[in-house]
Amino acid sequence: MNGRRTYALALAVTALVAGVGATASTGVTAGTASGQQAVRPKPTPTAKSSATPTPTPSATQLDGTLQILTYRGYAEYGGVSSRVNWVGSFERETGCRIARLDIAQTAEELAARVGDRPYDLVTAGPALAAGLIQRGQAQPIDPAKVSGYNDLDKRFRDMTTVSGKVYGVPYLWAYDEFVRDRNAGGGLDDVFSSTRSALRDSPLTIAAAALAEGAKDPYELSEADLDKATALLDRNKDRTYWRNPIDLIKGFATGALDYAQVTPYYRTLLQKAGVPVETIKTRTTTGWLDSWMLTSSMPDTTCAYRWLNWVTAADAQRDAAAWTGMAPASEKACKGRARAMCRTYGMGDGKRLDRVKFAVRPPGDCRADDGECTDYATWVKRWQELMK
Repeated sequence: MNGRRTYALALAVTALVAGVGATASTGVTAGTASGQQAVRPKPTPTAKSSATPTPTPSATQLDGTLQILTYRGYAEYGGVSSRVNWVGSFERETGCRIARLDIAQTAEELAARVGDRPYDLVTAGPALAAGLIQRGQAQPIDPAKVSGYNDLDKRFRDMTTVSGKVYGVPYLWAYDEFVRDRNAGGGLDDVFSSTRSALRDSPLTIAAAALAEGAKDPYELSEADLDKATALLDRNKDRTYWRNPIDLIKGFATGALDYAQVTPYYRTLLQKAGVPVETIKTRTTTGWLDSWMLTSSMPDTTCAYRWLNWVTAADAQRDAAAWTGMAPASEKACKGRARAMCRTYGMGDGKRLDRVKFAVRPPGDCRADDGECTDYATWVKRWQELMK
């Protein structure tokens, strides 16, 4: 490995290990699990670990405590860095206590664990959110009780509103890019045909392939459209499918990869490390939003609403965006340490965000029982076949 690559690898991996942008949900997680049909790999000990920063003898909401299931980096308690302890600050300022904080590394793992215990608050992408709502496991949120709710971007608020009811408080979002090593050249076709390419290990990568094949709405695919998208993915069985962003960084830094599906944050991280990657221009791209949801099993929502008020505040979203390498749902958070993330993702740039096709749980408003669209279970089945 030459000196430039060695330096790039060291710098990029150090940033990820430090916790910055380390959430695999960051792209892998968000919006990829159904909660019912998703692939459920056995979690690793690291991913399955949970933190209890302030243990309590009782974990019931009536005791003023909360049980939370979220992604790594979304609710830090000081375990990675003593300077990043949002849970401790929340407890001191509100009087509520986090009885349990369970961390998932991927959307599939989070969806598999959501029924393990009576969680009060869950972070969910659109796929998991839809499943929770359909199964009656989520309760509507009263936005009047969330002080920063109206500061959240309207497009994101609309994504978490179903039949006039609010089911989620938007938190963090991101979108995909296809990148290439400048020295390799090539275009979008090479992303899907080269063996030196990496795509996300998620059924919703089918949506990205559908866009590449010209689909107007990548989340509402007919059987023929789905066949076309999966055929594109099946063109190369030797490509890499990544979940851990460190593997992605290593692939480029060591010269093993020339093309990949990444977020803008990972692209800028590689560029700052000296790896000559550049964006392959596309007309549209896929994206996702993660939101906080209230489960339907809570006997008292007092502390839960205090948490929702906490995470909608500009300061909290600013910290989370800078820490995870994602963009905040509130434009008021786009100052100081989060300014770079907002600029990277184009927060506030309506034309830029109009290019993003934000994920819904397939098939969105197009139902399989009307004969027009394939359902998510079919997507998952096709994805499992591709991974064999």
